[in-house]
Amino acid sequence: MKLDNRIKELVAIGASVTTNCQPCLQYHVDKALESGADESEVKEAVEIGRIVRKGAASKMDKFASNLNAAIPSGVGESKEGCGCSQSE
Repeated sequence: MKLDNRIKELVAIGASVTTNCQPCLQYHVDKALESGADESEVKEAVEIGRIVRKGAASKMDKFASNLNAAIPSGVGESKEGCGCSQSE
């Protein structure tokens, strides 16, 4: 089954909310409406994104709390990280 553009844009709306990307959200809302989505479908996609984001944030908060409690002194002092704090 191939997803039509309306469905793809509704999925992108949920993903945009989940990743906290406001420009993406506005873009995909506009595209979803152009592709035939109605206001209630857009609102539902936004709500699904919020639910996923809330669940993911809750799990990350629990993971980070447990990680901090389990790290022995001196471990995790690497300055490399994942790249999110590098400013190149």
